[in-house]
Amino acid sequence: MVFKKMLGALGVGGPKVDTVLSQPGAQPGGILTGQVNLVGGGADVQIEHINLGLITRMEIESGHGDRDAVGEFHRVAVSGPMRLAEGQNLSLPFQIVLPWETPITAVYGQSLHGMVMGVRTEVAIARAVDKGDLDPVQVHALPVQERILDAFLKLGFVFKSADLEYGQIMGAQQTLPFYQEIEFFPAQQYAHAINEVELTFVTGPHAVQVVLELDKRGGLFRSGQDSYGRYTVSHADAESTDWAGTVDGWIRQAIEGRQSMAGHSGGFGGGYGAPSYGRGAGFGGGHGQYGHHDQHRSSGMGGLGGVAMGVAGGLAAGYVANEVMEEIFEDDSEDEGGGEED
Repeated sequence: MVFKKMLGALGVGGPKVDTVLSQPGAQPGGILTGQVNLVGGGADVQIEHINLGLITRMEIESGHGDRDAVGEFHRVAVSGPMRLAEGQNLSLPFQIVLPWETPITAVYGQSLHGMVMGVRTEVAIARAVDKGDLDPVQVHALPVQERILDAFLKLGFVFKSADLEYGQIMGAQQTLPFYQEIEFFPAQQYAHAINEVELTFVTGPHAVQVVLELDKRGGLFRSGQDSYGRYTVSHADAESTDWAGTVDGWIRQAIEGRQSMAGHSGGFGGGYGAPSYGRGAGFGGGHGQYGHHDQHRSSGMGGLGGVAMGVAGGLAAGYVANEVMEEIFEDDSEDEGGGEED
């Protein structure tokens, strides 16, 4: 275990903290468990609170262009006021229930390129707050999400990148202030009509709303435009649906303009038998990010309070997860007075 010294303002001999996860990840709606380990320093201290926050990197659109920021989107309390004695060793258990809309960062155990998430420990002592311990977390795709992603690959789509956009999808019942976009280059059979497809999951305890945005190609007598589709699928249908046929139907509907963002359809709900797909190949690469936003997405800062946002510039796409988490930690340490490793 690696303990972090807390609160440099307290001087040498201050308390130390180490947060340990029982498992490195969970699925949306699942539970992360672990313990916060404390070691008292050279004197007794009064701890005001200990909180854990889920943080991630997201893209914010503004009038001056897009920027990357680090935001906390879910917080749990581990402890209220308590006294940590000199030299005392203390372990505090915790559990974090992941929101259903938590973006996925791994498919079949393979990291989803462009995504990063972590648990940050916040300890408050004498009105000073230390956020020095940051642990990476994997959020594994739910079965229905995995099957839909598999279907895109089986149909010949090529994974491009994934990111989080700060804002709301019009008409979606979002509880988080951002949405995840998983982007694909088109399969050959659709390449004449579309440039790329953006896939978003808005997940709940019983069903997943699947939002598709297709960047349609222009022609000699028409300009390019976007087409949209929105479909609701049940978690229970994960193993009983022909997902390749379902996704093909969604794409063709959206290309032909027969499905709009105004409603959803369960018309491809299943009953075709479970397909046999390859497992998770193709989600680790990527070809950069894009700067494309359309009218059904709202990226404003207004009306989305309750999120602690901190800009962490210079986070380039393409790092592996651990490297990005280290860079986020370094940026936060510079801004917030984080501690040193012991």
